[in-house]
Amino acid sequence: MSDQQQHGPLAGFTVGVTAARRADELGALLTRRGAAVVHAPALRIVPVSDDTELLAATKELIGNPPHVVIATTAIGFRGWVEAADGWGHGQDLLDTLRGTELLARGPKVKGAIRAAGLTEKWSPDSESMAEVLDRLLTEGVDGRRVALQLHGEPLPGFVEALRAGGADVVVVPVYRWMPPEDIAPVDRLIDATLARTLDAVTFTSAPAVASLFSRARERGLLDGLVEALHHDVLAACVGPVTALPLQEHGIDTVQPERFRLGPLVQVLCLELPGRTRTLTVAGRRFEIRGHAVLLDGDLRPVPPAGMALVDALAKRPGWVVSRADLLRALPGAGTDEHAVETAMTRLRTALGASELIQTVVKRGYRLALDPAAGTKYGGG
Repeated sequence: MSDQQQHGPLAGFTVGVTAARRADELGALLTRRGAAVVHAPALRIVPVSDDTELLAATKELIGNPPHVVIATTAIGFRGWVEAADGWGHGQDLLDTLRGTELLARGPKVKGAIRAAGLTEKWSPDSESMAEVLDRLLTEGVDGRRVALQLHGEPLPGFVEALRAGGADVVVVPVYRWMPPEDIAPVDRLIDATLARTLDAVTFTSAPAVASLFSRARERGLLDGLVEALHHDVLAACVGPVTALPLQEHGIDTVQPERFRLGPLVQVLCLELPGRTRTLTVAGRRFEIRGHAVLLDGDLRPVPPAGMALVDALAKRPGWVVSRADLLRALPGAGTDEHAVETAMTRLRTALGASELIQTVVKRGYRLALDPAAGTKYGGG
């Protein structure tokens, strides 16, 4: 059995989850593959069943039916029908939708449409709103009335492109994004990103990115957060719309070809193990992960201070690293070099193999790198 089969491809990695909706599903997918998960919903979703804007849009469409209705999410479409029913307009809305060209963004939306007794005319194989837009613009929208059901977030450029093509666009806002009621988990996620104790952060909506950055800005930590995501902590997005606000800050992102949670997790399963460093130390395979070491395929969780020492030693494998340099690598260690000895003792205990890290009297420590591995021992 391979290491990844035994422990899961994400064993030893810590992944931040910013999602509000379907966060449990995403967290379960990550956990089943071995990851430690830090959940910090950057937003909360508020139904707008009592919202005058949704009621007004619904009445407007019933009174002046659209030619085309675009349903973007299953939960949003169901929420719209349920809200209309609560206002006493449910049947009128269904009758209106039945007479339109109803487009569904993906299979889950198709299921919601059919559950309401309706039938979609078309749905893109890619589940991409870009493909929906291409179809509409190719067919021509000049003089056509188009209703767009949103789910909490705007679609950059989508409405503008339709209006530029001559369409009369009615936006149907079924849910709103609001800041989380408890901001403490978001602060902890920001702090963990800055401390590099997270290996990746996942994003499933552009507003979640904006909310996280807004909170970091309030705390004076935005530059540090951007720096961490740019260089050390992987930003993984469910799709290109979600990635836009990150890319605007110069942050590279990874994203799946299909904009779903399962493929997003698969991207992490490929990316994070591919970024690990593997050495041969004291004759053993020594793979360094976010909060653990895979030692000959055996997962050894390591506390944060110990991982800081491992990372510092691995930057110069086989060479002596002074206690002073190791002290600087320790998070919040102060000026007492005794902290290095304490952290080193705990690290060796966590690894279960004291011979992996050699003590060089009066000088410091070094990884017991095999000379055959091609790195020369030195005193620097």
